[in-house]
Amino acid sequence: MAIVWTGIAVLLIALELHHLQFFFVFAAGGAAGAAVVALIAPHHFAIQVGVACAVSVLGIALVRPYLRRVYARRGPGLRVDGVHGGLVDTRGVTLDEVRTDHLGHVRILGEKWLAVPWNDETIQPATPVIVTAVSRTTLTVRAADQATESS
Repeated sequence: MAIVWTGIAVLLIALELHHLQFFFVFAAGGAAGAAVVALIAPHHFAIQVGVACAVSVLGIALVRPYLRRVYARRGPGLRVDGVHGGLVDTRGVTLDEVRTDHLGHVRILGEKWLAVPWNDETIQPATPVIVTAVSRTTLTVRAADQATESS
């Protein structure tokens, strides 16, 4: 039964990494506690479940509020609202040449995107750019210095 509890703990940690809400991590701690009890008392399933529930509830009630405050103090970082339209006016950098006859790539918020220039000019690699429009998964960009000239 300890293997089952350990598997449950691993699954719950994976869920926590996906959501970062500090619920699944305490449930994973409860499952880990139940795994330890299962090693000591393998035939006492009720005690294992009790330990899992107690550790989970205590963690959520006592530790989670502290973790949320600490996490909130760090700030959410840069966040873009909307689906892709929220990328308009976001700054990035070209990874290769961006031309009208050939899709280039830009790095925006740590992600690599297809890009085309907003006019017929070629944008060289490592050029700071600003997103002017989004069409599906392709960004229309202009060089950051052009953005200030045209405004």
